[in-house]
Parts: sequence; C-alpha cells; structure tokens
Amino acid sequence: MPTQTLPFKKQLLYCAGMMGWSIMSNIIIVMLPYFYLPPNNAGLNPLIPQLLVFGAFNILSLILASGRLIDAAYDPFIASVSDSSENPKGRRFPIMKWAILPAVIFCSLVFYPLVKGESVNNAWWLTFVLGGFFVSVTTYIIPYNALLAELTHTPEEKVKLSTFQQVGFVLGMILGALCNNFADLIQTFFHVTERFHALQYTIWGLAIFSGLVMILPILFINEKDYVQSKPTHIPLLPAIKSTFRNVNFKYYLISDFTYYTALSLMSSGLLYYVTVLLGLPDSDGGKFMGTMVLLSLLFYPFINVGAKKLGKKTLVLLAFGVLSLIFVTIFFLGKLPFTPSNQMYLLVAFASFPLAALGILPNAILADIAQQDTSETGENHEGMFFAVKYLFVKLGQTLGIAIFAMLTIYGKDTGNDHGLRLNGVVGFALCVLALLFFTRFKEDSSKI
Repeated sequence: MPTQTLPFKKQLLYCAGMMGWSIMSNIIIVMLPYFYLPPNNAGLNPLIPQLLVFGAFNILSLILASGRLIDAAYDPFIASVSDSSENPKGRRFPIMKWAILPAVIFCSLVFYPLVKGESVNNAWWLTFVLGGFFVSVTTYIIPYNALLAELTHTPEEKVKLSTFQQVGFVLGMILGALCNNFADLIQTFFHVTERFHALQYTIWGLAIFSGLVMILPILFINEKDYVQSKPTHIPLLPAIKSTFRNVNFKYYLISDFTYYTALSLMSSGLLYYVTVLLGLPDSDGGKFMGTMVLLSLLFYPFINVGAKKLGKKTLVLLAFGVLSLIFVTIFFLGKLPFTPSNQMYLLVAFASFPLAALGILPNAILADIAQQDTSETGENHEGMFFAVKYLFVKLGQTLGIAIFAMLTIYGKDTGNDHGLRLNGVVGFALCVLALLFFTRFKEDSSKI
C-alpha cells in the first residue's frame, strides 16, 4: 500500500505539467481572436469574414462554440476512462502521456490557416484543428487535475499543492501572453519580415516547450508510490449525476463557470485594450500580463495563511468583488486622468489579488469536495468531479471568447471602440453573478 508523501521536488515536477498546458491554452485564449480578427493597427490581415448569423453571432464565436461541443461530450468520457482504469502503472499518467504530442501539433496548426487572407475555408479549417486541440489537451487535463485530490490528504496539503499548481499556471499565462514579444525578437534576430510568420514560429516554439514540460511529471513521478486508490465501477451517466447531487458542488460550479467566462473575456481583450483603448504597442500586452502575474505571487503567502484563518469562502468572495471593479475600470480605459501606461498598471495591480485567490482556492475547495464524496460513497471518482468542473471551465472560456468576438461587431478599432468598452459592462455583471452564487456555498459542509 502506498504510504509516501509527495516530496517537494516532485511537487514542482507535478506542477510543471500545469505550466505546459497553461501555455497552450492561454495562447489560444489570448492570440486566436487577435490573429484571426485583428484590429486595423496590428499589422495583420483578417483571416475569416465578419459575417453575422441570426443577426448576432459572428463566425469566430460559432467556431469556438462548435469546438467546445465536441469537448463537452469528451470530458466526462475521458474522466470515466481514467477513474475506471486498472492499468498497473496507475489510473492517470498512462492516459496523459498519449495527449501531449497531439496537443502540441494541433495548438500550432490553429495558427496555420489554409488561406493567407480572409476566407471561409479558414473557418472550416479552424473548426477542425480547434476540435483536435480541445480533445487532446482534455485528455491530459482531466486525469492531471484528479491527481490533486489523490496526492494530498489534508486541506492544508491541498491548498499548498494548489498554490504550486497556480504558480505553474500563471507562468504559463506569462509565456502565452509574451507571443508578440517573442515575435519581435524573431523578427529582429532572424530577419523575418512578416509579422504573420514571426507569430507562427513563436507559437511552434512555445507549443514544443509546453510538450516537454508536460511530460516531466510522467517521467519522474511513479503514480503508484503516492496514490492509494481503486478503480470506480460506476457507469458514466450515473457518475455524472452523482456529482450534481452534491448541492455545494452546484454553487461552486456556477460561480466557477461565471468566473472563467469573465476571465476569458478579459484575456481575449487584453491586446485590444493595450493597442486600441490605450494606443500602446502590442508587445506591451505581454509586459502588463507578466507584471500582473508577478504581483499576484506576492499574495500567495497571504492566501495560504488567510485560507486557514478567514476561510476559503471569504477570500473567494472578496476576490469576486475586486474583479468586478476591475471590469468597471476597463470600461473607462483611455479616459482616466493618467498616462496610458499608468492606467494599465493600475488595472493589473488590482487584478493581481483576484488572480492569486481564484487561481489557488477553487481547485483546493473542489479537491476537498471530491475527497469527502469518496469517503462517504466509497467510490474513487475524483476524475469525474474535475471533468465536470473543467467541462464548465472550458464552456466558460469559450463563452467568454465568443462574447468578446460578438462584441467586436460594435467596434474594435481606434475611434470605434464601443464593443471593447462593453467588455467592462458584461464582465462586471458576470463577476457580481459569481459572487452572489458563491454566497450560497456552505464551507463547513465540505469540511474546508
């Protein structure tokens, strides 16, 4: 029977996997709208037409939704496969290893359109490769996150490992947001004249690096040494239903979904806020993202201590409140009585606390919910809880990008930026909604 506690070095190796898939996921969130529907001052050409369907949905939002529909059906399936696996090497790592190479390839192909110009053919191609990417990365993410509940045994351990996970995630955010900065270097040192090609080379390099770090936990951690679990024998649909019988999980899920919708809305608009609302170069987007992430690291000790003294719920509610005010600031960007750079620094400074709190605490809370459910039912279906969570996370991310793409109809260029400012209104409403639902979450019932 495994009795070992995961040592510090292996905790870092485990969290390296988080950084890998975070890089690729954030490349998609940050760069895809900018690459296919760039503002007129980006030095790029639109690659898909801005056609409206039913008078409200543009092609990009429909493509993203279709890719996630495939993913939606696949999430619980891969969770069920992982939870019921009887592989002698473990339930998680043997499945995860097959996802890495396809994820790297499909992430890169997303930014290789069939036609170097505006074309419906690019829309069909993007639908296919996005679907491939979502399925591939899900095959890694769902078993990976299920391990959080299995590798830890106390609420404190969960918060600690979740904190390390979040470090990996935010490092991935930084690297994904630095695409334009890396493209600048490629153009300078390798004399690549076209911005289009410089971005493609950058994304290939980042995707390959992501794959290399994603394989580290698989190579250097023996799952069986640290995880004591048994395959679950609950069929797929009953396993999904069992997660929704947990009332606390429902409130958690709705708040998490709403938060990720708002976060994706902000991430998709970052380069537009910088270049259109503030008139700064696109390479500054990576600089501001990096500053926000580094500032968020300063809050990590406070989050760990505060979770013990104040409770996780209190910190999550506070984070939702601060985030709602940040979206109000987005509405007024470019009109505040500060220089453009200082306006952006003000935004990222206030965003650093919610980024820290909402990055660390939700996964730790869910791991507690899953572990308590296991102790009550005797069934180890942690993977299904995380599958349902990440299904809603990805639906939220997709909805956020889709809302952003739809709002661009109302203006995304200098002098015509109303659609970008509407991001602030929608994001504010989403954060308030998340806060209201999470007030119904009962912390004590999950022993958090």
